[in-house]
Amino acid sequence: MRARTRRLYTFGIAALLLLAASGLAFVALRQNANLFYTPRTLAEKGLPRSGSEVKVGGWVEPGSLTYADQGATMVFTVIDNSDANITVSFTGIAPDLFREGQGVVAVGKFAKDGIFVARQILAKHDENYQPRELRPEAIGG
Repeated sequence: MRARTRRLYTFGIAALLLLAASGLAFVALRQNANLFYTPRTLAEKGLPRSGSEVKVGGWVEPGSLTYADQGATMVFTVIDNSDANITVSFTGIAPDLFREGQGVVAVGKFAKDGIFVARQILAKHDENYQPRELRPEAIGG
């Protein structure tokens, strides 16, 4: 086999391996992407197909948090910088950082009536977060 033919085969195999590695990386990253729907996105594109688990995110609207079933179930509204909103129902213990006006990501499914039934709530904080134990007022400073 001539040197030129060998170089072409080597280049072809390397290109094929690179393409395969890129494809595998794309599939892996797509499955693990941590994206969520905002109220604006859902208003523009409509609700995801029934029964599929999705994430919705935004801010908990101040004054919208209510408790039902003796405090076990909470219902609140998620908003963003648009006029759209999502009503979320969650049964369980909310994270310590969860409160009105704070960022939230809820994982769950949409019910037939359009209410988002969350199985998990993730509270978001800003870059200045400090645990209660380390805050100056907790230390006495």
